[in-house]
Amino acid sequence: MKIKKILFTFLLACFVLIGCKSEAKKEILPVNKQNVSLAISGMTCQIGCARTIQSKLSKKEGVIDAKVIFTDSIANIEFDANTTSKEDLASFVSGIAGGELYKASIASKE
Repeated sequence: MKIKKILFTFLLACFVLIGCKSEAKKEILPVNKQNVSLAISGMTCQIGCARTIQSKLSKKEGVIDAKVIFTDSIANIEFDANTTSKEDLASFVSGIAGGELYKASIASKE
């Protein structure tokens, strides 16, 4: 009886291990780096506003690098276009702090 239990446990473990290896693999796209500058209104200070926005942008999926320049009221963002878009980033910034403090728009190229 013990041998049957051991054999059953061994077979069950083998089936579990084999079944776990057959997961579907995701297709990984190459990074499509793009840059955008966002004009941000509503920032009142360097530390409380600009750094908060920069920190939140840096943690957003698809953002490679983010720099918020308080004196110019602008955010320069490098992002993966396969993951996010310019419009999504502007909407994300406008939604920080409940959407009441900051308004972001895509800055025109000069």
